[in-house]
Amino acid sequence: MNHLRFLHYFDEVAKTGSIRQAADRLHVAASAVNRRIQDIEDELGTPLFERLPRGVRLTAAGEIFVRYVRSRAADLERALSEIEDLQGLRRGVVKLIASQAVAPKFLPRAVASFRKGRPLVGLQIRIADHVQALNALRAFESDLALVFNLSDEPDIRVIGEFEQGVFAIMHRRHPLAKEPGPIKLKDCADYPLVMPHREIGGRQLIDQFLTRRSLKLRPVIESNSFEFLRGYLSYEDALSFQIGLGAHGEGGEFVSRRIDDRGFPTGRLVLASLADRQLPLIAHAFAEHLLDALSKAEIGVAGS
Repeated sequence: MNHLRFLHYFDEVAKTGSIRQAADRLHVAASAVNRRIQDIEDELGTPLFERLPRGVRLTAAGEIFVRYVRSRAADLERALSEIEDLQGLRRGVVKLIASQAVAPKFLPRAVASFRKGRPLVGLQIRIADHVQALNALRAFESDLALVFNLSDEPDIRVIGEFEQGVFAIMHRRHPLAKEPGPIKLKDCADYPLVMPHREIGGRQLIDQFLTRRSLKLRPVIESNSFEFLRGYLSYEDALSFQIGLGAHGEGGEFVSRRIDDRGFPTGRLVLASLADRQLPLIAHAFAEHLLDALSKAEIGVAGS
């Protein structure tokens, strides 16, 4: 399958924008990579890369060809997965791109339960936002995406979606932690707020609600890292915010309280794949497993 390896050379150059960097990642000589690229260009009768002073850039023909290469690679992965399944092997690799909200609690639990009885199955999990998720699906870099507020796109198939509200997260010593039950957003305004950046879905729901209200929230810290925001709560009586599935099961030193203002918007946690792509059997099985785990999750818009 040398031709497949040479197509992989082409794809690595497209990803890195550099023949030398691609060669380093492939552990081959740069001259060998360049020679194979030239062979492909000669066979197609058109340049696939524009040679720049520092690196290379796909031409219009190259953009078309890279989509073909990645689609073919995905089809090969699916075929190998099906062959292994016919042989009775529980093997394969699932590639998932997911939101930060599901990374600390839900996703490790779901992955661990999926791998029980499937010790030879591997997973490649990348944490990213919804824009990066769309790009990864379209580039065949991920089989599945599990992200918050994924936009509706004609080339994306929604496998399942789950409504999610916003919860305030705080240290158990915080004054608002002493009273059980939901709270209002105005209850949070008197405390230091450490909030996700504006491009993050849960923050967008809060900002959407505030545009219709006179209430103003002034965060003292903003970050794109949920891990940092949660960690900071150990050092100050501050509040942060998270969607329901991310807030569920905090336990230990942290507690969560649902935001219960009238008219407060909810969002969607979406499991999706590329619409015209047939998933490998093992990826399809993992998608079904995630759907089952999500349907059993205790918190979305309800909870304390």
